[in-house]
Amino acid sequence: MSNVSILIIEDEVIIAQDIASKIQKLGYDVAAIKHHSEKAVDYLSFHTPDLVLCDIRIKGPRDGIEIAEIVRKNKRVPFVFLTSLSDRSTLERAKKTLPYGYIVKPFNERDLLSAIEMALYKHSVELESLALSKDKIDAMSTSPLTSKEYELLLDITKGLTNNQIAEKHFISVNTVKFHMRNMLNKLEVNNRADALHKIIDMLTK
Repeated sequence: MSNVSILIIEDEVIIAQDIASKIQKLGYDVAAIKHHSEKAVDYLSFHTPDLVLCDIRIKGPRDGIEIAEIVRKNKRVPFVFLTSLSDRSTLERAKKTLPYGYIVKPFNERDLLSAIEMALYKHSVELESLALSKDKIDAMSTSPLTSKEYELLLDITKGLTNNQIAEKHFISVNTVKFHMRNMLNKLEVNNRADALHKIIDMLTK
């Protein structure tokens, strides 16, 4: 598992499953699939994925753009629109939510990979602009992070998967998971996305 989790919001079941299959083939984890706007909002109330892929036209009282507004305001999670809608008025509404990407259906694996990689990279650049430092992280942790734990934290801010982190540091994936688990415990969060959300909240107050 990559531990980079992606939420899919798409009301067409077959399309959603196809997207999920493509994501997993590319090495990412599917956090969940939601086919209705309110179920997506409920999920986001309790979970923080690393990335949201959201269709604009979706069943329920809200459309994908309204869901994106909620994500941007409450979660600060990068999101990419997946849609067959490309008219001017839709694009204007979508732009106001400051999306990290916009893919027009139909799309292939290369389009999807590019959008995901660019969204994660853009998010990492935003995190770097917050002047992240070990002292600031230690101030919000139950105990100071080790140098390795801090290095791994910097890696996840760049959107690296566990496999990529293992290769970078010449250690096993299990060792990455061990350090990651200790780091998350010190930050009192359950996953890497919650860790980033907590850091952004603390550094932007």
